[in-house]
Amino acid sequence: MLADISSKKPAPVYFLQGEEVYFIDLISGFIEAQLLDDAEKSFNQVVLYGGETNIPAILSNARRFPMMAERQVVIVREAQEISDLNKEAGSKMLLDYLKQPVPSTVLVLCHKHKTLDKRRELGKKAEQTGYVTTFKKIADYKLAEFIMEHVTSAGYRIDEGAAQVLAEYVGNDLTRLAHEADKVMIGKPKGSSITSAMIMQEVGVSREFNIFELQKALVTRNAKKAFTIIQYFQANPKKNPVIPCVAFLYAFFSKLLLASTLPDQSVPALTRDLKIPPMAANDYATALKHYRTQQLKDHIGLIKDSDLRLKGFGSPGDDEGQILQELVFRLLGE
Repeated sequence: MLADISSKKPAPVYFLQGEEVYFIDLISGFIEAQLLDDAEKSFNQVVLYGGETNIPAILSNARRFPMMAERQVVIVREAQEISDLNKEAGSKMLLDYLKQPVPSTVLVLCHKHKTLDKRRELGKKAEQTGYVTTFKKIADYKLAEFIMEHVTSAGYRIDEGAAQVLAEYVGNDLTRLAHEADKVMIGKPKGSSITSAMIMQEVGVSREFNIFELQKALVTRNAKKAFTIIQYFQANPKKNPVIPCVAFLYAFFSKLLLASTLPDQSVPALTRDLKIPPMAANDYATALKHYRTQQLKDHIGLIKDSDLRLKGFGSPGDDEGQILQELVFRLLGE
């Protein structure tokens, strides 16, 4: 898709939809930057916002002819907010246009966070036109690969371990992942390597005091380190809110429970069956030496109880930091 745009051979319509907004922004931004030169943009590039327009206005712009240029570009940001997109008249007008678009117009609709409702005619038939592209959230185990490709494309190097550190800290928000990776590369010569230490320093992660180090302390049953981290969390609640920490622990122990039922618990098998990077599989393999299946089931129950208390289903006035401390104490117990 980007290659066609770069070679000035764009499609007449790009309906970009889905949960992964990073690629929607990437493609729409590339179209905005590449298809017209600065002089042509003055008369031939229109940017609309879904909450401020409707289908007749969008198509009125799309059906105009370019002025002193080969083509015009019409970009609709936040297209999911178009008032009549899901109404019969508006959806029929848009579907008719998708079936027969104006060849001298490149119409870009950025439909973020969700997809067209396939129970409606527009949702059923729009994909048949070939102009709809859906972007789903990428799996967590592919985040390190995404980071490595992003860094490499910028002219730098990064190993899987460093990429995994960044992925674990940021999560599956690709826009933020790319932004944080860019921050680490600023000021460094092309071709240089991005290391875990650089990521820790630039992104602001403490090697000792973050949720991933708490996980490692639980994996190895290192009580002293775990409670040192908990004390830091209690002293810095804005940096380490408790509810996301508990959610993180729930996800880890749930996957660890699944791992405990697998016949092959080697690192290669865990990597394959859990769809996690080898580096993370090492942690799971270590944890399986310290936790039995029934123990893991009990721990998941403890985490659920703590989550309910944090959400107001416990005693009034329960302190969040104290709830987390009690949870970790019980997770480390037999």
